Amino acid sequence: MGTIYLDNLRFHAFHGVQKQERNVGNDYIVNVSVQYPFEEACNSDDVNDTLNYAILADIVKREMLIPSNLLEHVAQRIGNSIFAHFPQTESATIDIKKVAPPFSADCDGAGIRITMQSPL
Repeated sequence: MGTIYLDNLRFHAFHGVQKQERNVGNDYIVNVSVQYPFEEACNSDDVNDTLNYAILADIVKREMLIPSNLLEHVAQRIGNSIFAHFPQTESATIDIKKVAPPFSADCDGAGIRITMQSPL
């Protein structure tokens, strides 16, 4: 078992419960770690035997472009899409950070992290 990850994917998206968040949008940083058995890829040296980074990034991008009230909902959609596309996945951790949250605090962002187990 190993981990394949994407670090600090950046998006401008339109998530949030406030009207301004849905109209203007915000910047987000997404990190994804996927636990995946890649022994076959280690032996074969064939990209078809592993989880393709580019496809994983496309999954995250597609789900980030769908506006949602809650980041929890976005993260769950990302996880569900990962499991649907890569059924060998054992678990996935998704971090989504809103870079400039709409509240009065001096911080580098606010967000969520979920770890999902394979439904199989």
